[in-house]
Amino acid sequence: RRSGQYTMNHDHSKKIPDGASFDRSGSQDSLDELSMDDYWKELENIHETRGNNHEERVALVVKEPDEGELEEEWLKEAGLSNLFGESSGDSLESMVFLSTLTRTQKAAVEKRVETVTQTMRKKNKQHQIPDVRDIFRLQNDSKGKVCDGSEPSAARTSENKNETHDGTKGPKFSLGTDEQKSLLEDIPSSDTDINLEISFSEQAANLKDSSTGKMYKGGGGDTLLPNFRLPKDKTGTTKIGDLAPQDMKKVYSLALIELTALYDILGTEFKQQKAVKIKTKDSGLFGVPLSLLLEQDQKKVPGTKIPLIFQKLIAQIEETTLETEGLLRIPGVATRVKGLCQELEAKFYEGTFNWENVKQHDAASLLKLFIRELPQPLLTVEYLKAFQDVQNLPTRKQQLQALNLLVILLPEANRDTLKVLLEFLQRVIDHRDKNKMTLMNVAMVMAPNLFTFHGFGSKTIEQSEFVMAAGTANVMRFMIQYQKLLWTIPKFIVNQVRKQNTESQRKEKEKKDKAMKKLLKKMAYDREKHEKQEKTPNDTDVPQGVIRVQAPHLSKVSMAIQLTEELKAGDIVARFLSQKSGNVQTLKKEEVFLYEIGGNIGERCLDDDTYMKDLYQLNPNAEWVIKPKQS
Repeated sequence: RRSGQYTMNHDHSKKIPDGASFDRSGSQDSLDELSMDDYWKELENIHETRGNNHEERVALVVKEPDEGELEEEWLKEAGLSNLFGESSGDSLESMVFLSTLTRTQKAAVEKRVETVTQTMRKKNKQHQIPDVRDIFRLQNDSKGKVCDGSEPSAARTSENKNETHDGTKGPKFSLGTDEQKSLLEDIPSSDTDINLEISFSEQAANLKDSSTGKMYKGGGGDTLLPNFRLPKDKTGTTKIGDLAPQDMKKVYSLALIELTALYDILGTEFKQQKAVKIKTKDSGLFGVPLSLLLEQDQKKVPGTKIPLIFQKLIAQIEETTLETEGLLRIPGVATRVKGLCQELEAKFYEGTFNWENVKQHDAASLLKLFIRELPQPLLTVEYLKAFQDVQNLPTRKQQLQALNLLVILLPEANRDTLKVLLEFLQRVIDHRDKNKMTLMNVAMVMAPNLFTFHGFGSKTIEQSEFVMAAGTANVMRFMIQYQKLLWTIPKFIVNQVRKQNTESQRKEKEKKDKAMKKLLKKMAYDREKHEKQEKTPNDTDVPQGVIRVQAPHLSKVSMAIQLTEELKAGDIVARFLSQKSGNVQTLKKEEVFLYEIGGNIGERCLDDDTYMKDLYQLNPNAEWVIKPKQS
């Protein structure tokens, strides 16, 4: 192994790209030689440990896909596989889905369908091969306007991407509200506000078109990160974990299409990598696939979402104190770490491992070893490269938007583990006055552990060591700094899900009505009578502007609530909790939440600051239930 390449000679500092500021007197968080040293030292430690480590691991092979294969895989992932192949007939659901896409999202889908189509024609597969123009034309012809609202004025690009080849316009969409025109003009002027109402790729397209598109670069040498924030949304902020699984599936598809559209517009290639299956350990702690590890942990602790060993190592580090100087940077003693690793494998689950002998730096080394030894990277083989490529996007805001979508795309186990890791790293940084570990130092030390993956890490490092190092450290820094924002589901995506649900329900009802009409004709029944009955509203007991809230777990199980401009979800929960009665177990405020159920959403847990009247207007057919949050 050419470990010489990673030694601490200062050649690396000569590779500093132009414009990287190395002003020591500047902010503690500027990218300087010192903090880069942390990166190379960490890399050196990793190679040392790997040298001493048990048998050299099989490198994960990343398969080079055939032409069209990537795109075909992408359409499958996006839930659009029925646009081609044998099942291409049954695409009503896909039609509904496509009708809710924004112009830039549609362009991304069209581009992939086009490639798959051409490949299939070349291979002359016997499938029915749709013409991409037909797919989108079908929607325009479909009866009943699918999408409301006018087209965003600023959101037309010069290429006019939405025109199909024969000049017909694609369908129009709402970007979440009826006043898109004013919305686009009112994009928060503040550079630090993250607009979640308008599709990120649409925002990028508008920025590209407008002369004001020259925004600051988020390159390697930037100093303090801007204080990005989310403007308050009256209908409530939706976090990952607030939605029901059937809606999360739609969120996933939309996030994949949106991320691809964003990368397309910004001229960055978005390629999901595909891993070839390799033989992995099927039990133990280190080097075991995350999903398998959780499976075995759930037998011990039902419902656990984070590997027990991972939780325990973090607890062990925190138990000593987070004020230890050089925490995470100073490695444990390699031979001792190796011994501990073997002992943990043997005794952890039996509960006979003695944690009192574990020194803090050793525990930190074990935590990093755990992350590196995962058979597939924590950020997944599929998306590791996309995470790395975030550094190539033009503005910091776009980098943040891309990371937000990537976090949504991670499998649940990876995402939950990453969240716990980032929260822990933030707690370490909170003690920086004592432990001397600033955001930059922690990012430098952790980046090699998350990004130089033994499958294809070393190769990327050699290609462009310095840029890669600085770039991944920056991405790491972003993930730590903005972790609260990254676990938010953008409002425009939630609105697209609402729209799909509404549209599917409408189509479903049309189908039922048709069948019913046929049946009634057959029976020569008095149709009007039936329709009159059908029209009686089922909510006669609830007057206008009042909602009925159910709380099956509380002593007061139901209440009619008058909606006012200022009434929030938290107020309703508080009102229920104040109605105490002896026989019901008392639940604390932080244990129960108000849920919006049905109507145009499967189920959504509401944040306390949700203004109920605004949300009621967005989803008047929902039911409102107070209950504990599903873990």
